[in-house]
This record gives sequence, C-alpha cells and structure tokens, in this order.
Amino acid sequence: MTETLVPQAAEAGPAPAKRLFIKTYGCQMNVYDSERMADVLRPLGYATTEAVEDADFVILNTCHIREKAAEKVYSELGKMRELKDAKDGAMTIAVAGCVAQAEGEEIMRRQPAVDLVVGPQAYHQLPELLTRTARARGERIGADFAPVDKFDALPATRGTTGPTAFLTVQEGCDKFCTFCVVPYTRGAEWSRPLAAVLDEARALADRGVREVTLLGQNVNAYDGERADGKKATLAELAYALAEIPGLDRIRYTTSHPNDMSDDLIAAHGDLDALMPYLHLPVQSGSDRILRLMNRKHGRQKYFDLIERIRAARPDMAMSGDFIVGFPGETERDFEDTLDLVRQVNYASAFSFMYSPRPGTPAAGMGAQVAPEVSKDRLHRLQALLLEQQVAFNAAQAGRTLNVLFEKKGRHGRQAIGRSPYLQSVHVDDADHLIGKIVPVHIVSGQQNSLTGKLIAPVPSPRDLGVSVLGA
Repeated sequence: MTETLVPQAAEAGPAPAKRLFIKTYGCQMNVYDSERMADVLRPLGYATTEAVEDADFVILNTCHIREKAAEKVYSELGKMRELKDAKDGAMTIAVAGCVAQAEGEEIMRRQPAVDLVVGPQAYHQLPELLTRTARARGERIGADFAPVDKFDALPATRGTTGPTAFLTVQEGCDKFCTFCVVPYTRGAEWSRPLAAVLDEARALADRGVREVTLLGQNVNAYDGERADGKKATLAELAYALAEIPGLDRIRYTTSHPNDMSDDLIAAHGDLDALMPYLHLPVQSGSDRILRLMNRKHGRQKYFDLIERIRAARPDMAMSGDFIVGFPGETERDFEDTLDLVRQVNYASAFSFMYSPRPGTPAAGMGAQVAPEVSKDRLHRLQALLLEQQVAFNAAQAGRTLNVLFEKKGRHGRQAIGRSPYLQSVHVDDADHLIGKIVPVHIVSGQQNSLTGKLIAPVPSPRDLGVSVLGA
C-alpha cells in the first residue's frame, strides 16, 4: 500500500478562501480519483494544500485491499478529530474510496468527527454533499455502482501538471478471486467509451503530458464502446492513443493473465509508444493455491503468456504481485512460487502476506497459515525478488535509454526521470529538460534507481543567454 498526496498545481492570484487536503491510500486508481476530486471541488473555490492544519476540507481516499490499510485510516481519523477540535469544528472531514464503500456505517459510528462518506463511484457528488452536510452531518453516498454517471459528471478540464498522468479507462472486477474485496467495493467490470478516453487523452497531451498510464482493476479487459456500437479492445485503444500528437508513451496497469489477448500481445511488438514494462500479477506459483484463489489459470498458462509476450517484445521487463501464506499454503506450494519467480525473472514485483478480508471466501477457509510462517516465507520471497531487481537495474549500466524527465532532483541542477522500464533515473545538469524525452547513458544501477548522464549536453535557456522567468 502507498500513501500519496495529490500533486499540487501552480496557483496564481490571491489566496483562495477555501483549502482542500487529500490523502490517498493504495493503488494508482485512487491517485487518479483524488486528482479528479480536486477537479470537482475547484469550481467551489477549493485549492489544494499540503498542510492539513490549513485545510477547510479534508478527504481521506481509502484502500480496502489489506487489513492494515483500513486500520491506518481509523488511526488517521483520530488525528483529524483532534485537529478539528482544535479548530472548533471549522473543518469538514470526508472518507472516500473503498473503505468508505465497504464500511461506511461503521466509519460514521466509530468516528463522530467524520461528516460524510462517499464511495468510489460517487465522488462526483461531493459539491452537492458538501452543501447538504452544512445542514446535517452524517450522509453516506455510494452504495450503488454507476461509473458512467461519475465520468459523465466530471469536469472536462483536469488540474494535472507535469509530463505524466494517470487515465482511468476501466473499473470493477468480475474475477472474484477468493482473497479480494474489489468486486464488492468497485462493482462489476465496466469500461469507458473509446471516444471519452481519447478526448481526455488529447486534453492531457494539450497540457504537455507525454506519457499516460491507463488504469483499471483489470485494465486489459477493457471493452469500451466505439462510435459504431461495437466494443474496442485495449489494443485498439493503444493504437488510437499512439496517434495523438505529443503523446509518446503508453503504459497500463493492472492486468489479469486471462485477459492478455492476442492483439494486445501483438501491439507490444508493433507500437514503440507501448512501453516494454508489463505488470502481470500471478499471485502464486502453485496450481493448487491458484485453484483455491479462483484465479482460473495455472502456472503453465502464465509461463506460456510470458514466452509469447517476450517473443513479440524481446526487451520486455516483467513485474508481478504475489501473496504468501494463503490459507492451506504448504511449503511445497511456496517452493512452487519461488520456482516460478526464478523462471520468469522479474524486474520488480510486489509481495504481501495474506490478509483476510471480511466477506471474502478465503476469510472463512480452514488451514489458515500461522503468521510466523507467512512472515518467514515473505522474507524469503522478497529476498529473491530484490536480488532480481538489483540485477536488472545493474544490467542497464552501459546502455542508452530514453528518459522522460519529470521533476527536479535534490542536488543542484539534477533532474529525475523515468526509463522505459519505469525505473527512476537521476541525471545531473538536466533540470532544463523536464517534460522532454532525452537519450541518457546509464552509468550505474542501484537497488531502486539508475544514475545516468546526458550523451550530449543539451543547452539550457541560461546557456543560450535567454532570460528565464523566476530565475
């Protein structure tokens, strides 16, 4: 689980009357949702702040995937209550996202400081909710699933700044893995119409976005409606996005092996814009555990997919998700997972101890694995995954990679960008290249990043004797 603050856009003119603080837990889809909540509230005079003590309106955008994630929210709400009391109640507190969807009534009961609760398909109603909450506390919205209403109601203009952006194209899940709450908190699979996605992507490109990451709980199950009423695949969407001027890079996450279609695999070989980095979760390397998880695929199908993907795109780097300690997992099952990891050879991966979620089938299964056993397995798995990640990063030394520079670094004129493989790349004397894609010689690879240098110095405005506003 990650926690992020909504990226702050530059503001001009007098300070706004109202300040908005959003804290985001969990996946990239929540980051996108938080950005869109800020967009919805901007016409009401709310501008974002990174200082929660200055906020008039606080939103915790929550994740329900893991037990500790939910408990972190309740802990944070305790701090928010103290801050609200210190301001004599002059602060509105909302809980949004998947915990709000699953535990809305419990949140209102457990933490009286919360003014409203809104599910992930209803945050477009925040302006209306704020008006009603001013009269009566305690509204809960979002028990139904109508994402089409949400996207239709969102502002056309986004406050996104910078050269990269998330773009939600698909929501919900029909897979019903036995460990997962997503089908219950996000609803059934639903895809945005092709034209709507392309319109938003063009608007992002017009704002200087060079790379989009397409988001969905099962993003490669995308089947948005085309103008002719037929369904478009994710591959068709990728081809269309690659035609948008200025949009040079396309990524997507998170994928399911059962939705990795032939045309999508072929697109990876055809489209330079489709980055050679694929997050394809498998969760376990044991066929027996995969059946208990209701994954509807086995390890051999996963191996076959990897082989076909790498045949289409030989430089493809793989990422994955793993759960250890699933109910009934034996040491032999775990060894099968280690074997799968060794055969695939991941560039990066996420791994977790199984966490029972109320209402899911796995929570009621027998043979729950002892925590100390799960912890030991997690440490062993993470050691192997880290070894592979370090080796992959080190192997980039001596290569030339195109880097999209995103932001300034901590030292001097250093800038930080992303490689095609999503690695963070640190380069000196490159702060004038933010928003540009530039070939970089990779000097070394570390555990979590690469160090590079410009192949040929690119002159900055200062070098050319041009005055720089604010310099």
